[in-house]
Amino acid sequence: MTDLFEEKSKNWDANQRRLQMSLGIGGCILENVELNEAMHVMDFGAGTGLIAAQIAPHVKKVTAVDVSMSMLEKLISKIELKDKVDIVCKDITTHPLDTQFDLIVSAMAMHHVQDTSNLVQRFAEHLKPGGAVALADLDAEDGGFHNPPSEGVFHKGFDRGELKSIFENNGFSNVRFVNAYTAIRENGDYPIFLVLATKK
Repeated sequence: MTDLFEEKSKNWDANQRRLQMSLGIGGCILENVELNEAMHVMDFGAGTGLIAAQIAPHVKKVTAVDVSMSMLEKLISKIELKDKVDIVCKDITTHPLDTQFDLIVSAMAMHHVQDTSNLVQRFAEHLKPGGAVALADLDAEDGGFHNPPSEGVFHKGFDRGELKSIFENNGFSNVRFVNAYTAIRENGDYPIFLVLATKK
């Protein structure tokens, strides 16, 4: 499996714009999800742990899942995450874990997965009954967010109505969206949603 983020991982956390976006998304998750110290959380597409670092102090454990080992190595090198976060380098869409979680969080990872319906189905399978998702990604956009185009980007954001139907068709209820953050770029503003849903 090719690590598309091997080079990017070296300076990933040095990007102030990315840090601000992660803080905004993480803050939105904390505002909209009731966390507790008994929870086991999956951070899907965890990268270097910018979201996991905000979630970990409030829960029992975070399992950081990503297909980029170089990104996960950056995560696990952070002393503050050592005791609360474990890493799994795996594509759960083809190789599911044998664990069910109380909550799955994600920031800006869904657009890197080609088959969204299959991904949402896998999320459902990885959740305990009554478990929840809190997933941030781009609203439908013109492709300018990833400019120039990046390898491994399969979606120019998501239409909220279409995404809601995908979640409902894969065993989720109470699907709702909140505005998480707006990424301000030289070529325009890009709204980012947080979709919240509960496994039936």
